[in-house]
Formats: sequence, structure tokens, C-alpha cells
Amino acid sequence: MTRLVLTGVNLLDGTNAAVGDRTMVLEGERILAVGAERPEPREGDVVVDLAGRTVMPGMFTCHFHSTYHELGSKPNTPYGNEYPPSYQALIAARNLRTALELGYTGVVGAGGSNDVEGGVKRAIEDGLIPGPRFWASSRELSTTGHSNDGVPWHWGMGASGAVRLCDGAESFRLGVREEIKRGADVIKLFVTGGHGTTAPKDRIEMSRAELAAAIEAAHQRGVLIRAHLVNKPAIMMALELGIDIVDHCDEMDDEVIAALVETGAFVVPSLHFPKHFLGFMGSGLGFAADAIKADLNHMYAMIPKAQAAGVRFVLGDDYGAIGFPHGMYGAELRLYTEHAGVTALDVLRWATRNGAELARRGDDLGRIEPGRLADLLILDGDPTIDIGVLADRPPAAVLKGGEVVAGALPG
Repeated sequence: MTRLVLTGVNLLDGTNAAVGDRTMVLEGERILAVGAERPEPREGDVVVDLAGRTVMPGMFTCHFHSTYHELGSKPNTPYGNEYPPSYQALIAARNLRTALELGYTGVVGAGGSNDVEGGVKRAIEDGLIPGPRFWASSRELSTTGHSNDGVPWHWGMGASGAVRLCDGAESFRLGVREEIKRGADVIKLFVTGGHGTTAPKDRIEMSRAELAAAIEAAHQRGVLIRAHLVNKPAIMMALELGIDIVDHCDEMDDEVIAALVETGAFVVPSLHFPKHFLGFMGSGLGFAADAIKADLNHMYAMIPKAQAAGVRFVLGDDYGAIGFPHGMYGAELRLYTEHAGVTALDVLRWATRNGAELARRGDDLGRIEPGRLADLLILDGDPTIDIGVLADRPPAAVLKGGEVVAGALPG
């Protein structure tokens, strides 16, 4: 089998600071060797001198709405039924390819429309379309009249394309099981209002019994379960019941941090959308602008504290919402380094090691070590010195399973 030998590597392994002048050997889809010494040459080797370019693991984005495009721009349209399912599949394929080309070799869904994501995932795995490793999401499950069940146009239609309505513990249990049957690797719940929804953030949309049933049903089937969680009482309830991923976590405090560390749940702060929305709308938000600013400043202060305590953060946001297109992922890296005071190396750990662990692939993805899958990025610079190397331009090359899937190897 032909080996790819990369010399002159500035190595960012997903955990440690960069180390220069390393050699990597890839064979097939895996990393064969990493070290300071060059291996004995073998007939057929392809040797590429990276001349100090950085190699790092492929990144994960862990809050991804593949089917969303300008969501909210079509008033009086059923949420998630703005386009036919066949059209949404093409939107999803395009958005997933965009993520791959920008260095996200792993994508974890956070709510999709009309059972589209499971089919698109299969198309990627079968080689029909290019895309990252994809953990497909369910529709968003919550109760009748919750914040995403309020568009009058569809009276009589039942649940809209991105929403599945459940009421009562057994209804949630059935809903979770059916979404898994339809291809979901991740179950998404709406437990509170707030953070971009029309409902106030102190509203809790699900009962404790409903939430417990949903989490239990997901875990019985071995899939991840995540929830839109903004207010502290709901966050604490979900953590006590075993939620895997907390989306937003706006009312994080010392008690919430302790619970997150104890349970090991992951947090997706997703601050890029509210910050971008604030700048996009400006004074048009009126008094709501002050509330968004306060929430952002609170999280900017809490994230470094939580990071130091051992909370596991990951990247991802509500790309596809109105005025917030897919492909704006780089500004998210800048936000956490420039506004929340997180080091570039730590943000890269969120994107690599933590993302792989959230997806339950920490044994073969997210780090550079012999035996692991060769999902790699080659960068013209060191992002731990200048985050713009990743934030402002695509990688020079993206490898998935040892194959170049975007860009090109130097030379």
C-alpha cells in the first residue's frame, strides 16, 4: 500500500502545544507513525515536504443545522417546511460540503427537517456525495405550543417540518424511538425558551417526567441527546437526569459549573449567533439589545472560569438562521479567543479532542497519534500564534481518512 510521508511538519496533535520539524507517515486511512525521525524509505512512498506548515486534527462542529437556509426570512411559513424535503436534502449536502472544505471533518447535528439528515448521511457514507463524518439529528422535540410551534399559517397541519410535538412522558418516549428509527444519531429537545426563540428564557417547555422519559429512551437506544437549555432550573434538572449536551447554557454559574464537571456533559455556548445578530440588527432590537449584551458579557466572564474547572466545551452555532449563513464558522473561533479570553490552543482543543469525545470517537479521531484515522488539516501557518490562519481562510488541504478531500498538498 502506498504511504504518504509528510516531512517538515509543525505538529499540533489536538492536546499539546505545537512541536516543529516532525515527520508523519500515513498508510491507507490511518496514521502509521509520528516522530522526529524519518522512516526508512519504501518503494512507492509519496513524500511531501511541508516546510514548516502546521498539521492538526480535523475539527468538529457540534451544533449544526444542515437543512437550514435563511431560517426565519419567510414569515407565516411553517417552521422547517420552507422548502420541500428534496430541496432541503440539497441544502444539507451543500452546507455539509462547506463545513468539510473549511476544515470540519466531523459534524454533529442539532436539529434537522423532515428526516432529511439520515438520508444525506447515508449518501456521504456511500460515496454518493462528498461530506464530513456526520452524526444526523432528529427533528426538534418539544410540547404543544412551545416556542417553535407558534406559526398560525399551519393550523391543522400538525407538527411542522423541523418539529415533532410530544405531550406526556410516553409520547416523548415514542417520539425519541421513532426519530432514531428514521435515522437520528442525536436527539434534539427544546426544554426552554430564550436564546433566539420567541419564548422568554425563564419558560420551561417540558415537564420533569417528559424530560426524564426522553433521556432514558435515547440512552436505551445508545444515542446522544441534547437540549436547548437557557435558564438555570432547567439546566440543573437536565443535568440531574443525564442530558449529554447542553446547548447555550446562558445562565451558567458556579453551581451549574460544578454539575457540568460532575456529570461530564458537554456545553455548546453558541455565542456567535447572538453577537452577530446584535451587530446585524443594532438599534432595531430596542430594549432587547441590552438583554443580549448582558447575556454575552455574562458568558464571556463565565467561560474561562468553567474552562479552568474542567467543563468540556465544543464549537457550533445556529448557522442557517436569517442573516447568519453557513460558512461563517471562522468568526466563531475569533469570538472565543478575542472576547471570552480563551487561548487559541484551548479553542482548538474544543474543536478537535472535545468534539471527538462528544461524538464518542475519542479513541480514533480528534488527535494525532499512530493508529488513529487520518482526518487532518494542513495550514499555512500556526493557528495557536494567529487564529486567523484558521478563522480567515480555508486550510491548504483537508484530509479525511488519509484522502485529500479539499485543497491540495503543497507541491
